[in-house]
Formats: sequence, structure tokens, C-alpha cells
Amino acid sequence: MDASSKMMMLLSPVSTSLPSLHRHRYSLLHRRTGGSHVPLKLKVQAMAKESSETDNGIAEKAAIVGGLVSTPVIAWSLYTLKTTGCGLPPGPGGSIGALEGLSYLVVVGIVAWSLYTKTKTGSGLPNGPFGLLGAVEGLSYLSLLAIVVVFALQFFENGSIPGPLPTDQCFG
Repeated sequence: MDASSKMMMLLSPVSTSLPSLHRHRYSLLHRRTGGSHVPLKLKVQAMAKESSETDNGIAEKAAIVGGLVSTPVIAWSLYTLKTTGCGLPPGPGGSIGALEGLSYLVVVGIVAWSLYTKTKTGSGLPNGPFGLLGAVEGLSYLSLLAIVVVFALQFFENGSIPGPLPTDQCFG
């Protein structure tokens, strides 16, 4: 018997368990033409797709990169807001201010995607490669919580939060 006929591949979900082969030893015997029974050696190999493999490959990668960039930008923005009462400075050509605004939108988008997935599937976003999407999802929820806390503190201390555009009070 050649090697390819001795190997049996099973394609099954991760949660599927294989029946014990020890209880059914008699079914794994091969009868020779002389009438004697010879044990048949089988190599069973189970293969399953990872739970993170979905059709959202590009969206997942974009969310990972966007989340990993946005989280520290938001932390910097919230620290600056709490210590100075203003957001980040506009920067050259408004690039830092634009990055700050996009970071807030990315975090809200990841949380919205997570909540949508939770309502449709009963669980949050998949872990993604190396667990990065799951980490970005968690960091996005923490960032959203920090945003709510710092904005509330800013509102109660100063009566308002700064707008999205620079004013005379901040960077004027």
C-alpha cells in the first residue's frame, strides 16, 4: 500500500471532535488473501480554517493599521486637552490636526464595526493576524471610554469642549 492511500485527511470545524479509534479497533483491520488479519495503519490529520480568516481581509488590515496609529494619537490629544484645554496644534499645513480628527473617526468606526458584528454574530471582531485586530478592538473601546471621561471633565470644568477647528482661544 502506498503512502497516499494510508493518509486520510479530515476537513472539519475546530469544535468537531474525532471519535476514539481505540474503541473500534476491529474496523481498522485489513484482511489479507490468506485469511489473516493485519492492522492497517492510518494517519489521521484534521485541518480547520482559523476563525480569523474571513472575507474582510483588507478591511481588517486597514482597521489594524488605523487603530494602531489612532490610539496613541488620541492619547496625546486627550492629554493635551486635559492639560491645556485645547486639542493638538494644527501642525504644518494642518496635518497634525487632520491626523487627530481622523483618529477620532477611526476609533468610532472600529467600535461601530465591532458593535455591528456583535449584534449579527453574537461575538466581537475576529482576532485577526497575531491577535492584532482583537487588540485594536479593545484599545478602541478603551479610547472611547477615555474620550467620554476627558470630554465630560472638560465640559464640567470649562463649560464646553473645543471645536474641531482652531479658535482664537486655542492656536489663534
